[in-house]
Amino acid sequence: MSISPDARIALGVVMGDNVVIEADVAVGEGSILGHNVVIRTGSRLGRHVIVGDNTVIGRRPMHSVRSGIPPVTDEQPCEISDDVQIGCSCILYAGASIGQRVMVADLATVREAVTIGEETIVGRGVSIENRCTIGKRCKLETNTYITAYSDLEDDVFVAPMVATSNDNYMARGKERFKHFKGVTVKRGGRIGVNATILPGRIIAEEGAVAAGSVVTHDVPAGVIVVGNPAHVFRDVPGDQLLENQEENR
Repeated sequence: MSISPDARIALGVVMGDNVVIEADVAVGEGSILGHNVVIRTGSRLGRHVIVGDNTVIGRRPMHSVRSGIPPVTDEQPCEISDDVQIGCSCILYAGASIGQRVMVADLATVREAVTIGEETIVGRGVSIENRCTIGKRCKLETNTYITAYSDLEDDVFVAPMVATSNDNYMARGKERFKHFKGVTVKRGGRIGVNATILPGRIIAEEGAVAAGSVVTHDVPAGVIVVGNPAHVFRDVPGDQLLENQEENR
């Protein structure tokens, strides 16, 4: 175990074997750190945070000279709020901000300059790239990929294996550097298993994308789209709208 002398570890924190805590780290009371957890310089963990084995908190980002996305230069510490659960072998980068009662499952990656709202679930193997905002009470299920520069509002559902993209030029030509844009999913939007969302597309409030669809145009509010390319199928049934869900009454 290696703990910096200036780390602030509250009472009641439980640590496994081989934990590394670097300088200027704060860990709140009642937190549990598994075996081989690494917490990098400046990271902040709230109260009753659970961190699984082999997870890294506050990892510094790398940047390739061939990357089409500029590096994050206003790097902030990783901040994890109270009652967050983080699984095994996760990586949360410096500059990530995690809201209260969020769950991050095993093998997930949360990049720099990402904000995740309270009570959101980040499923197993999910990858959230840099400069993304994820709202409250979202569900991102197993192996979802959220591309950089994306914005998901509150109560968004993303099924397993969904792929999003932000580069219409597929890494060819200088023009692409002017047009990087992720996807936007407005409040209550839902995306079915194995769907693909092309760069810059907007799924409006309560819009739904059927499983396996390829979204090449914006999805209107309150409708279901299906197919490749996706087209309007019908309205979302009334009993499926957020306002009619028991937990929202």
